[in-house]
Amino acid sequence: MTKQSPKSRLDMMGLVYGMLGVMIFSLTLPATRFALMGFDPIFVGLGRAVVAAFLSLILLIATRQPIPSWRFLPNFVVVVVGVIVGFPLLSTLAMRDTSASYGSVIIGLLPLATALFGFWRAGERPAIAFWLFAIAGSSLVVIFALTSGAGSIRFADLALLGAVVTASLGYAEGTILARTFGSWQVVCWALLLALPIMLPIVALHRPDSFALVSGHAWLGFLYLSLFSMFFGFFAWYRGLYLGGIARVGQLQLFQPFLTIGASALLLGEPIKIGTIGFASAVLLCVALGRRTQSIARD
Repeated sequence: MTKQSPKSRLDMMGLVYGMLGVMIFSLTLPATRFALMGFDPIFVGLGRAVVAAFLSLILLIATRQPIPSWRFLPNFVVVVVGVIVGFPLLSTLAMRDTSASYGSVIIGLLPLATALFGFWRAGERPAIAFWLFAIAGSSLVVIFALTSGAGSIRFADLALLGAVVTASLGYAEGTILARTFGSWQVVCWALLLALPIMLPIVALHRPDSFALVSGHAWLGFLYLSLFSMFFGFFAWYRGLYLGGIARVGQLQLFQPFLTIGASALLLGEPIKIGTIGFASAVLLCVALGRRTQSIARD
């Protein structure tokens, strides 16, 4: 039997951690639908980050992480706006009015959008083919929204697109910060930075009685807080570190299909052929677009 090289083992572990992260994130939209059964959307969108922030505080103290310099504050603010506030809040507002499987198609643009912001922040120039696939994928999402929404763009569509833009900007900025501080440390510091602002807002939108909130809503909220906002990032960033961003990042292509399957299993949402078709077409554009990332620097 051929013995695996250390690099091969690291690559394999990177794929394992990366797939674990994708599986955790694929349940975010269904879990949001569950949480909305008993909580206000603002509480769901921001409350998950409050819980994760207290966990981050414990972890940062326990591991004695050095406090980042103030000169990095603008960069951390971008991460906060993108992945701590923007994506969770906008995706939660969208889930009030549409299904999780529907949302997964639009969220499928996230890998491509993240690459675009990465190119912009790194001062690099994508190949023309990349832009063509980006436009094609975006056009498919618009067509899907129009044909599924009785010929008009709904608030949920705009919220989901906003979630894609904010999250991709936050991911790109977080990747830059991770070179200095480490991946999970960036998420923890961003959560802690946002805590003083989010805590009073979440308190204002708390339910009148937590005892009256259904078990399904609590389960959804706890999943979002512990996994989507905390442990999921640890697995995902660990996978990127071990297996490489380009290789492990391709695993995101499975996420919309996992979300559609989970939505059918947990929420009873029907699996529509049109949804699967559009998801496949969008992800094909994403996959082809990522393959054109032979980039010439400005």
